[in-house]
Amino acid sequence: MRLSRRVLLGAGLAAPVAGSLAACGQAPGQTGRVLHSAARLPEAYATPLPLPPVRRPSGGLISIEQRSASVEILPGLRTEMMTYDGVFPGPTLETRRGQAVTVRHTNSLTLPTATHLHGGHTPAESDGWPTDLLVPPGFEAPAHHGAHHAGHGDGPGGHEAMADPKAQVRAGRRDYRYPLEQPATTLWYHDHRMDFTAPQVWRGLAGFHIVRDDEEDALSLPRGDRELPLMIADRAFDEDGALRYPARDPELLGEPGVADRYMAGVLGDVVLVNGAPWPEAEVEAAQYRLRLLNASNARRYALSLRTSDGKPVKLLQIGSDGGLLGEPVEHDRITMASGERFDVVVDFRSLAPGTTIEMRNGLGTGRTTRVMRFRITRRATDDVKIPEKLADVPEPESPHGAVVRRWHFRREGVHGRRGWGINGKPFDPAVPQAQVPLGSTEIWEFFTDAHHPVHVHLSPFQVLRRGNRGPGPMDLGWKDTVDIRPYEAVRVRVRFERYAGRFLIHCHNLEHEDMAMMAGFETV
Repeated sequence: MRLSRRVLLGAGLAAPVAGSLAACGQAPGQTGRVLHSAARLPEAYATPLPLPPVRRPSGGLISIEQRSASVEILPGLRTEMMTYDGVFPGPTLETRRGQAVTVRHTNSLTLPTATHLHGGHTPAESDGWPTDLLVPPGFEAPAHHGAHHAGHGDGPGGHEAMADPKAQVRAGRRDYRYPLEQPATTLWYHDHRMDFTAPQVWRGLAGFHIVRDDEEDALSLPRGDRELPLMIADRAFDEDGALRYPARDPELLGEPGVADRYMAGVLGDVVLVNGAPWPEAEVEAAQYRLRLLNASNARRYALSLRTSDGKPVKLLQIGSDGGLLGEPVEHDRITMASGERFDVVVDFRSLAPGTTIEMRNGLGTGRTTRVMRFRITRRATDDVKIPEKLADVPEPESPHGAVVRRWHFRREGVHGRRGWGINGKPFDPAVPQAQVPLGSTEIWEFFTDAHHPVHVHLSPFQVLRRGNRGPGPMDLGWKDTVDIRPYEAVRVRVRFERYAGRFLIHCHNLEHEDMAMMAGFETV
C-alpha cells in the first residue's frame, strides 16, 4: 500500500476568501453562500419523517460498513451517497454508560476516511485524528495528486514539513474503542478526514450515537415512539438528483477546498431532516422528546414551533451537547450552529387531532425558513411529568489561578494565500499548539472574526462568559461546541481527564475546518 503525500499532508488553502467578512453571509446570521439546486424540489411536508435504523452492541461490538449507496432523497430521483451501512443518516448507535463498545468500520468506499465520535470522551487512538486514516484495500492515490498543493512549492518549509510522522493508517478495517465513561447524552459520529471532511460529510457520512444510563432512565421523560432523533442538514441537488458541492477536486484526492465564492461556507437550499426534504411526522397529542442535531456543514438555524393557526409552542430544553441540564429551561426558539445538539421536550397534549405544527427556521430565506411539520393524529394518555431537577450540574465558576489559553479564529495567510487559521497558523498535524497536563482545569478563551462554531475534542466544557456578560441562553449545561458570533469573545472552563495523546480544537463550519481552521493540542 502506498499513500501519496497529499493524503497525509497539512491543510494548506486552495483559494482566497473573496470579499469582506461582512459579505460572508448571504442570509441573516449566516457565514457562507447559498448553493442553489437545479432539481425540481418537492412540496414541503409531502414526505413522511424517516427514522434511522437502530444498532446496539452484541458482545461489545458493532460492525459498520462504509460504502456507496444509491438512495432516494428527492421523490423519484436517486442520489449516490457515501454511507454508513447503506443508509443516510447512518444507523443510530445505542450504547450504555460505562459499557465499553468497539465500533468496527470497514471501508468499502474508494476514498480514505477517519471517523470521529463527536462529543465522545475517547482515547486519542480512537478519536478520529484526521491523518489516522482508514483506506480501502489496495488504495493508491494517483501520482499527480501529490504534495504540490494550490500552487505552493515543495521546498524547505513547504508541505513536506506538514507531513504527519505519527499518522496511524489502516487498510480495509479499523476498530474504534469507546469506553463511554460519560453521562447519557446525544452524540453523533461523522467523517473527519484531513482536508476533505466537508465534502465527505456532505455526501452522507454522519449518524447519531445515543448514550443511555440508569440515572436518566429513572426520570419521567418521553421515551419509545415519543423520542425522536432529528438530524437537520442542508444540501443542494442537480437535475438528476446528484448532490451538488463546489469542491475544487470532485474526486476528493487532490486539491482540497471549494470554489472561491464558497470559501466562507456552503449553504444548501434544501433542508433535510433524517435525510428527507421538509418531512412531516405524525404524532399523538402527547409530550415528545426531540433530540435536535445540526449536522449541516455551515448553516445555522433558529428553530421555533407554531401551530397552523399561529399559536407558538414552547421548547423545553432538558439537555445539551454533554448530557442533561441541571433543570429544564423553556425557550421560544433554539439557535444552533453546526455540531451542536439540543435535547428538548415539546408538549402537544392540548392540541386537537388534525392540528399541524410547523418547525420554522428564523435564520433561513425562501424555502429554508421551513424545516419540518408535525401532525396530531389522535388523543392519547400521557403520564410523563418532567422533573424540576434533572441532573447534578455544577455552576460554572472560574477556578482560581487556572491557566488561561487564548485561541483566535480568523482569516489568515496560508502558504502565501488567504485562508482560515487559529492563532495565525494553519493546521499542522505534526505540531501541537498546546500541551495540557491531564487532570488540570483551564480557562480557554475564543476570539472570532466571523461566525465560528468552536468544537473541542476529548472534554466537555462550561461557558463562563460571552463578551462582557455571563453565558447566553444557548450555552447551558455541558458543551463541546459553542456558537461564537462575529467579533465576539467567549470564555469557557474545561477539565482534561483520563486520556493522554493528540486531540483537536477546530471550527465546525466544515469548509473553514478543511481550509486550515484547526489546531492540535496534546494532553500529557
